[in-house]
Amino acid sequence: MLDRARAALRAHFGYPDFRAGQERAIAAVLGGRDALVVLPTGGGKSLCYQVPALVLPGLTVVVSPLISLMQDQVDALAARGVPAAFLNSTLGSAELAERVARARRGELRLLYVAPERFDAGDLAARLRAGGVALLAIDEAHCISEWGHDFRPSYRRMRTVRRQLGDPPTIALTATATPAVRRDIARELGLRAFVTVVTGFDRENLHYHVRLTPKQEQKDLELLAALDANPGQAVVYAPTRRAVERLTTLLHRARIPADGYHAGLADARRQDVQQRFMAEAVRVIVATNAFGMGIDKPNVRLVVHHAMPGTLEAYYQEAGRAGRDGRLSQCVLLHSHADRYTHEFFIRSAAPERAVIEAVYETLRRLAGRDGIVRATPPQIAALVRRGASARAVESALRQLARGGAVHPMSLSQSRVDVRLLASPARIIGELAGDEMERAFLRALWRAAGPAIQLGAQVELAGLPPGFGGAGGGVALLEALAERQFLTWERTGGGWRVPRPSRPLDAGAIDWRALDIRRAGEFARLEAMQTYARTYGCRRAYVLRYFGDPAVRASCQGCDNCLSPRRARTFRFPRLRFA
Repeated sequence: MLDRARAALRAHFGYPDFRAGQERAIAAVLGGRDALVVLPTGGGKSLCYQVPALVLPGLTVVVSPLISLMQDQVDALAARGVPAAFLNSTLGSAELAERVARARRGELRLLYVAPERFDAGDLAARLRAGGVALLAIDEAHCISEWGHDFRPSYRRMRTVRRQLGDPPTIALTATATPAVRRDIARELGLRAFVTVVTGFDRENLHYHVRLTPKQEQKDLELLAALDANPGQAVVYAPTRRAVERLTTLLHRARIPADGYHAGLADARRQDVQQRFMAEAVRVIVATNAFGMGIDKPNVRLVVHHAMPGTLEAYYQEAGRAGRDGRLSQCVLLHSHADRYTHEFFIRSAAPERAVIEAVYETLRRLAGRDGIVRATPPQIAALVRRGASARAVESALRQLARGGAVHPMSLSQSRVDVRLLASPARIIGELAGDEMERAFLRALWRAAGPAIQLGAQVELAGLPPGFGGAGGGVALLEALAERQFLTWERTGGGWRVPRPSRPLDAGAIDWRALDIRRAGEFARLEAMQTYARTYGCRRAYVLRYFGDPAVRASCQGCDNCLSPRRARTFRFPRLRFA
């Protein structure tokens, strides 16, 4: 079968032979074995399941975390004559059903699926009925809580695998330390699996760190790096606001640039990405929402305007540079203050025991006789006596719900709170040709009366026929809210405390696991900052961190080894994992 795989590689992808590591991974899955594959960014991970999909009889299901990644992969496969499709939240129910039907009829070789699609319904069972030959878990570090991009839905992949008929499984990632690799294998239940780890070292990448205590210095260093390195560049910024500020900075410096972050509309994000890929702009300024699965070979420079929270994230994002094998630069602009933002997120994601207990006590105080608390995390945060951010309260509520101490309540699908913003004159003047929307506003007024001007509850299912029920009513509400005729939100939601008269059960939360997770996150943050501050070889630091046996004492590809300063040794913080 390996000869058939090699022929498919040449026919569909135009490569004469497999790269290092690819052949071992492909041979394993063609032989019915599981595989855990760690290849560096640009190392050709996707071919490790795309080529077998062309050889194996049946469907290859690919679990993928990002919509943009799915779209790009499917488009590229279609251009090569490979039938593939994706399932994610951008599709309507009719499109989803049609694509699943095509997969069951054997019309597709690959089906990309967002992990959340398996959280409800019988998708796995329907795909199994058509015959699943291979399950591929892309960006598999998302499975591990010690990975830098943890996605809770990935934790169900072991169950999903069983529901799909227990097909051979290949897990792939570019960034996994030995501890993360063990966690991936355990969570997926890989059996007698082949581990393929090729060198993390990409010799064409040069690593540099610029110590920049103030934002003005960072901006000057960014402009200097762009001036010294002509060609396509990616600038990573920590927040949406920073993306917009830096994009404006580059425009003023007459550098063609676009900004990219998750707050943009889907069409705008796609347009920005396509303009960068087509080189209509030289620089894309982005949050970490950009880049995963983007295959642009000639990025000559990647600049991080602030330190990422983990070395895994930094290595993956810096690895967008030089995928064509040519010399490229990776520059980190580092300020010690960058650490504080990450510390805040760590404490919010894994709150300390005192915070969780304070949140529970606040819920007890707010609960009525039925134990129900109708309050949002920001409202609860404002009442927590110890003081806590809304993000920390959200994490505390998840921990309490996981332990059964509280139960989340679903939002109503039909009952909404509506507040009318527009005057009758504006409605008549601006909606003269929109009879449906005017009729809908009249129906809301009849249902709630003048109180709707201050905010009132409306049962959408109780409105007169002709608006499409609750679903049609929501669509009309969204359209009117976008034009600022009204504001609205669903009612219901909140939390139920089963035993509001009793303090938190000491055994409800696994405090030790939470403490270990928090300590591990802080250790990884410390490892990232040590990389930024080391006087030793930065390349060697990265390779040691990922457990690469090819590590050398020095290189000619980082600022420390290229400078006359005497290299110093470094130590890694001890990582604590469960």
